Amino acid sequence: MTSLRKLGTSDLEVFPLALGGNVFGWTADQDRSFAVLDAYTAAGGNFVDTADVYSAWVDGNQGGESETILGAWLEARGNRSDVVVATKVSQHPDFRGLSAATVKAAADASLRRLRTDYIDLYYTHFDQPDVPVEEIIGALDELVKAGKVRHIAASNISAERLRASLEFSDREGLARYVALQPHYNLVSRDTYEGELQDLAERAGLAAVPYYALASGFLTGKYRPGTEVESARAGGAAKHLETERGRRVLDALDEVAGAHDAPVATVALAWLAAQPTVAAPIASARTVEQLPALLGVGELTLSEAEVERLTEASA
Repeated sequence: MTSLRKLGTSDLEVFPLALGGNVFGWTADQDRSFAVLDAYTAAGGNFVDTADVYSAWVDGNQGGESETILGAWLEARGNRSDVVVATKVSQHPDFRGLSAATVKAAADASLRRLRTDYIDLYYTHFDQPDVPVEEIIGALDELVKAGKVRHIAASNISAERLRASLEFSDREGLARYVALQPHYNLVSRDTYEGELQDLAERAGLAAVPYYALASGFLTGKYRPGTEVESARAGGAAKHLETERGRRVLDALDEVAGAHDAPVATVALAWLAAQPTVAAPIASARTVEQLPALLGVGELTLSEAEVERLTEASA
């Protein structure tokens, strides 16, 4: 069995791969989403990441589709207490921003869609710098005290605002961020490494990186001269045009060959080996895509292999 990882300073223990819920209600309908969730949990997975805005960008969607599907699945399976549910606030069309009133109203709407009375991990999805951290933390603390949220976290936040938030929580004895969700992968390191990662390490925060596979580029399916049918193909293929992208693919191929493992598993294993990282996030729109993601729980890279990938991605 893959061992669970402690999430920062919280009492949450999570599987080393968070299943991304962005595809639920977008490229995966309810039946397919249920199948993916069933297979993920059957393999020992217990950490599902969604957001109230998923997937408002799809024609005909309102936002909240992913939470609705996840809520229906949790109710159908009767396994709410076995799953660590993470969702986010600030981007839903009806609940934009991080004013105290918005945060609290959005949480109630998420709880209704998720068919639960508590959220395990509640992220501010995108920071809103014109709202004082005191107001944001104050509202999140109220949700924790009310039992609606167990732990709070931040995504897409500057080191400066994160530091101010933590200092306020510590000074006032209020709920404190336990995790951070940064954009981080082998072809996007400066989006986390440096000041933000150093602060997370000092403060005991766990990182749960999104775009862990660079919109599919780090699965290795994008190669010179290949056409890939995917909603995200354009974003992934652009990495092929960079020298770094090609270097990273070469290094991934080499390490994957040594382990007889999928390229995606190796890319996730590199992330999982980085300081502060508890569980990268990756999504699967079909059950067939899951094994390469779940493999991160079983694959430990040698120091030399981690270094080889780190150098290739510099």
